[in-house]
Amino acid sequence: MEITRTTKLADILAAYPWLPDELVKIDGRFKIIKTPIGKMMIKNATIADAVEKTGLEENVLITELKKMIDAHR
Repeated sequence: MEITRTTKLADILAAYPWLPDELVKIDGRFKIIKTPIGKMMIKNATIADAVEKTGLEENVLITELKKMIDAHR
């Protein structure tokens, strides 16, 4: 899966269901993904939306996601 700023978080999490536990290591605010409200919010959220909410740099988030995915294979 190619991860870009327009990639939907729901698509990433569907492909890598273990990822929510790992995302918290990047930024603690990702723990919301595991809540009922978070699950509703991520349906349409993109990487760009996550960057806006967390304040992380886009390239940092994408790079960290790719590292986690590669390490898990």
